[in-house]
Amino acid sequence: MDETSGRLDRGDGEALAWRRVTGAEPTVVWLGGFRSDMSGTKAQALADWARDAGRAFLRFDYLGHGLSSGDFAAKGTITRWRADALAVLDELIEGPVVLVGSSMGGWIACLVSMARPERVAGLVLVAPAADFTETLMAPAIPPQGHAALAADGVWLRPSAYGDPYPITRALLDDGARWSILPGPVPIEVPVCILQGGADPDVPWRHALELAQALNSGDVVFTLIRDGDHRLSRPRDIERLLAAVADL
Repeated sequence: MDETSGRLDRGDGEALAWRRVTGAEPTVVWLGGFRSDMSGTKAQALADWARDAGRAFLRFDYLGHGLSSGDFAAKGTITRWRADALAVLDELIEGPVVLVGSSMGGWIACLVSMARPERVAGLVLVAPAADFTETLMAPAIPPQGHAALAADGVWLRPSAYGDPYPITRALLDDGARWSILPGPVPIEVPVCILQGGADPDVPWRHALELAQALNSGDVVFTLIRDGDHRLSRPRDIERLLAAVADL
């Protein structure tokens, strides 16, 4: 089945870009990471798998990401991106879903599952960055970053993956509202976590803390000892597809 695309009006002058493969339920929903988009390696691999397997699949870009509209620095918060994901679930998909969240998307997947427990059949989380604004990002801000945040409300953080990107005081303050660790995290469905042991952005112990905080009795935590944050190597992709197919 060919992939279709569209835009979801969010009612505030912004719209979310999405792509869909029709097929059998449950619908697999891709939730990308911070500053990533739905054209990445893992999202594309899942779209290809869905077409071949006859499974329903949907991916989208949050506000200020990829092909979606919106000012990342002015409006980008966990509150907004959580709301974007819920809007996609409520307005574009019927029936059960399996949420596949990468990095920040792993946190968003947990928040969505907690908000719509009756819709979520399972979670696959790749290097899940739960509470990353408060526990991973804020402690690493250097003195010049704090000075910029105090003066201007925004700091351009250097990135190993491309151009510097804006970190705002609003993002940091808002993220604390959605903290889920140390738990307990009221998620009861099966969860599979894939985590790189050599991840410089999300330490494996941070992901393990999430695994231990989940209420579910069916949690599989896979540590890929030489894996990085992206986990986009062919053998990593194979693990991801196998985990999704299993759920």
